[in-house]
Amino acid sequence: MTAAEQSTQELVTEIQKALLARGEMLATAESCTGGLVASEIVNVAGSSAMFAGGVVAYQNSVKQELLGVPAETLEKHGAVSRETVEAMAKGARERFHADWAIATSGIAGPGGAEPDKPVGTVWMCVNSCLQNEAFCKIFAGNRQEIREKSVYYVLGKLLFLLNNQKSTCTNEH
Repeated sequence: MTAAEQSTQELVTEIQKALLARGEMLATAESCTGGLVASEIVNVAGSSAMFAGGVVAYQNSVKQELLGVPAETLEKHGAVSRETVEAMAKGARERFHADWAIATSGIAGPGGAEPDKPVGTVWMCVNSCLQNEAFCKIFAGNRQEIREKSVYYVLGKLLFLLNNQKSTCTNEH
């Protein structure tokens, strides 16, 4: 196991502990990470007690049909945008009846860059009933490295929010 893999596993273990202590569930909605977030979560034993499920929504039509991302959002802002990951995360949380959701959408390369969105641009979101926090990072590296860095970053943000959000939402999804 590489240091990065161990580090990601440690993050997931801490997320699992926090969610179990709160009695809460997590869902994922992934585009550029292609299921890597969900895979890292289920690599830790006992994940079924806190992980509801996930959707790999690579195509815009899947983002719309399975996660409820409005067509207007995709047309106006594109798949790699704050608005899209916010809608993806909210849709995953609602559809999986989870307390928390993570969403990722980005340009892992080597192609696909746009003038204002270079290769490595990844929008991520952590959603709960109390917040919908989206953030963008531009990661260096090859396709796999960009995807792995995205997974680590979004899981780190989730753990931070879990540790710093005191109240819950009484299981209203």
